[in-house]
Amino acid sequence: MNCPAKAESSMPTTLRLATPADAQAIAALVNRAYRPATQQRGWTHEADWVAGERISSEQVAALDGPRSCVLLLCRGPAIAACVHIEADGDCSYIGMLASEPGQQGQGLGKRMLAAAEAHAAEHFAAHSFRMVVLSARAELIAFYERRGYRRTGQLEPYPVAAGVGSPRQAGLTIETLIKPASHGPDMAPAIT
Repeated sequence: MNCPAKAESSMPTTLRLATPADAQAIAALVNRAYRPATQQRGWTHEADWVAGERISSEQVAALDGPRSCVLLLCRGPAIAACVHIEADGDCSYIGMLASEPGQQGQGLGKRMLAAAEAHAAEHFAAHSFRMVVLSARAELIAFYERRGYRRTGQLEPYPVAAGVGSPRQAGLTIETLIKPASHGPDMAPAIT
């Protein structure tokens, strides 16, 4: 019997910065993770709340800049997980955290979040981290709370104009979460 998830998890992993050539693969990964078909759903999807693509390859390519980057975790040549980091003063925005649906539950999200925080602290001098989550995603908010993020109570309407899909429910909101930076020994190694 073939066990692809186990075989994939035993492949060597590397963390690296994305390049413009990765934009299409990143967009495909993010869309599989956030808005998958029913049979491909991992626990982090939001397809029950939002329809349409989460991001296009053009939107991914636009994230590359001096104060913005996408980190990748690769298993062999394949991208298994990604996260976007953008500097905003002494705070860094962390978003677009995604891992292959079939590889979720293996610690990739925790690893990528720690790498994003370390990168933001080292390269963008971040003193805190901010992210935005669908307020309806209680289990995802709980995941981030276990990693030190706190709810701010700051709710906003779902950003339809940003080109990140259309709400399936009226009144869908997003909530901002924040976390102070930790510069202790448990910070993950930064990506270069």
